[in-house]
Amino acid sequence: MSEEALRKNTVANRLRHGGESGLRRLMALRRALNLVFFWEKKFFFIAMLVGAGMLSLPLPDDLSHEGLVVLTMSVVATILFVTEPVPLPTVALMIIVAQVLLLGIDSTKVAKSLMTDSVLFIMGSLMLAVAVVKQKLDKRIAWFIVRLTGTRTARICFGISLVSGLLASFIGEHTVAAMMLPVGITLITLTSDDPKKVRNLAAVLLFSISYGCSVAGIGTPSGGARNAIMIGYWKEFFFDPTNPETQKFIVDYLKWMMYAYPMFLVQLPFVTLILLFTFRPEYRDLARAVVKLRAQIEAEGPMKGADWVSIFIFFLILVGWIGLSGDIGMGTVAILGAAAFLVAGLVRWEDVNNGVNWGVVLLYAAAISLGLQMKDSGAAAWVASNFLALLEPMGFGEGIGLWGAVSALTTAVTNMMSNGAAVAVLGPIVLNLADAAGESPLVIGFITAVSSAFAYLTVVGTPACTIVYASGYLKTTDFLVVGWKMVVMSIAIMLAAAWVYWPLLGV
Repeated sequence: MSEEALRKNTVANRLRHGGESGLRRLMALRRALNLVFFWEKKFFFIAMLVGAGMLSLPLPDDLSHEGLVVLTMSVVATILFVTEPVPLPTVALMIIVAQVLLLGIDSTKVAKSLMTDSVLFIMGSLMLAVAVVKQKLDKRIAWFIVRLTGTRTARICFGISLVSGLLASFIGEHTVAAMMLPVGITLITLTSDDPKKVRNLAAVLLFSISYGCSVAGIGTPSGGARNAIMIGYWKEFFFDPTNPETQKFIVDYLKWMMYAYPMFLVQLPFVTLILLFTFRPEYRDLARAVVKLRAQIEAEGPMKGADWVSIFIFFLILVGWIGLSGDIGMGTVAILGAAAFLVAGLVRWEDVNNGVNWGVVLLYAAAISLGLQMKDSGAAAWVASNFLALLEPMGFGEGIGLWGAVSALTTAVTNMMSNGAAVAVLGPIVLNLADAAGESPLVIGFITAVSSAFAYLTVVGTPACTIVYASGYLKTTDFLVVGWKMVVMSIAIMLAAAWVYWPLLGV
């Protein structure tokens, strides 16, 4: 063989061996990627296996096949809600498809169950949130708080909780937390540029925002999706147009406020006391930060016409919720308000389209639809009766013992998933539980909706907690350190209200 042929043969062998080696590396990489994919999605596959296992179980006594399917769907959805191996709106899509394929429900009927007044209300509230945040009133709110409270740290913290709460009770905690976070960060950074020097001050100010929003979310139907969901369940499960006695299950905006708003106001001073006791701020007076804030406000000048128009429109929306929601529905008022902001040119549709998490709307719609199927299939009644049978030997089968058990259950669930999803899943169960135990569905429903606000223990418990954690000033352990005290305080006040105050309203 010539030298030239030998060289070409050697090169060909190298290319062939190199190609084989590269192919082996590519196949190894592909196997690794597959392993990574299955590891990331492991809880999805676990949920599917759990679902298949439940469907293969013998049918329990007093439970229909449809009820078993709905319970299986609920368990699988809960696992996916908690572990999030797939985007949460994907779970909503799976719930919709499963109702058609596994329950045999006509797709048009499923579609109708998705769009209730509660879902319209949630969608409209999210659109309003974008419109309000767009006005950028954070520094003016901070200046208003300081002028109201003075420069003492304790008073400013109470003022932040008060203002956050008053706003969150009407427009939703995630909106207010997003609006107020710049307020807290402004006061923190104007006090010191070194986060280590204001570690406790930052915790107190930021938790004043998130917990102020959380305790206020119970105050009105517009304070959170969970409230609208429970109102929808009361009407769906218990209201009969032919029976005047069931009129009490139509809970309008004002009636909800009468039951829940006083609890929010009573909790506010305890929020500040718990925070100051847990995190002792490095600065007892924020006078230096206030001077800098005043200079920034003066540089921006007075409020503009658009700011006043926004405030006026929002005031009209509140009037509509209070005065018209019983006739045309809270969802209609919320959608009308969002349209008013768009017509007035205070927000562009592009901003609304980009700012609203439409997946959240879909998620709540699917969760509510699944809740209705739990009721119609008898699954909720079956779970409720068995839960009651478990509680009775422990003395928690009625009265305040049952209330405490329902509150503890809801608090545990809401710290693992969104409060709206928690009420959507638990609502049919606890309402049937109330019926079986001879308790008022209104009382048990209020306890469930209110307790779903007690997600103080985890970063993902509420949008408000997630938003303030995103500032970078807090640790996940901070939520546990202060959260358990908040849970104890909130449950105690709620049970006291259920025992002493609600009977005065005729429950």
